[in-house]
Amino acid sequence: MFRRLKQVFSEAIGKFAETLSTKELSHREFEEIFQEFELSLLEADVAYDIVQLVRKSLADEIVGKRISRFSDPAEYVRSVFFKSLKELLDRGVYRGDIIAEIKSAPKPYVIVFMGVNGVGKTTTIAKFAYLLRSNGLNSVVVASDTFRAGAQEQLELHSKRLGVTFIGGKYRSDPAAVAKDGVIHAVRNNVDVVLVDTAGRMHTDVDLMNEVKKVVRVVRPNMKILILDALTGNDAVNQVTWFDGQVGVDAVILTKADADVKGGSALSIIMSLGKPILYLGVGQRYEDLMPYNSEVLLRRMFD
Repeated sequence: MFRRLKQVFSEAIGKFAETLSTKELSHREFEEIFQEFELSLLEADVAYDIVQLVRKSLADEIVGKRISRFSDPAEYVRSVFFKSLKELLDRGVYRGDIIAEIKSAPKPYVIVFMGVNGVGKTTTIAKFAYLLRSNGLNSVVVASDTFRAGAQEQLELHSKRLGVTFIGGKYRSDPAAVAKDGVIHAVRNNVDVVLVDTAGRMHTDVDLMNEVKKVVRVVRPNMKILILDALTGNDAVNQVTWFDGQVGVDAVILTKADADVKGGSALSIIMSLGKPILYLGVGQRYEDLMPYNSEVLLRRMFD
């Protein structure tokens, strides 16, 4: 995870530190060094707009600054990189504690999961159910995707493995009615959380969006979570814009972050979403759902 970015940052820190060890860094000298750094970032799949944000943030901190001769230039530059990137990554921090919010809210707490096919939505819902169980919360998993072949069977299998109640419906039955059945079951059985899966055809599919809108209207969820694939780059940002405009997005879970060896795609998505990120999917096991923490990510890139 972030292997290529780690190498790129290390090289850039070394070059900036080499100059700063002898003199102030002029704007021209900064640009000369950054141009090479910029190319490496783009090759690591960092989006161009994000590279320009990094450029400005670093220039504001480094250009014209003189460091004490008793200071370590590399450590100074590293701290500047860390601070600048943290400010950008903090845009994605969820300002709260989702588990604490669920525990303090009236039962059942309803979460609707959205996302296009292939992003890992089914596995992520199972991971979330495991997370809830690990925190003393019970849940019911509801498969309101009644159209995609195998969608219900996959969720039902995960539910059995986790010992979680599963609610499904007949093929091509009304997704909103299935979702409502799940909420009714939770109310009658004092279940803490309802996890509702929705269909994941293309996000530009009008029928799909109307279907998701109806599910949301019927179950009135406490939270709407959009699942995104870390490998899809700018298309993930487009998906957020579309889903948010159609039904609203409260938070995001970014899957396959561990598969982005370069790291640039995931980094670009995190900095561009404009929505809080709850978790990163970092593996195939149920416990591989890592809370989004900008400082933890940066330490993986720099340490």
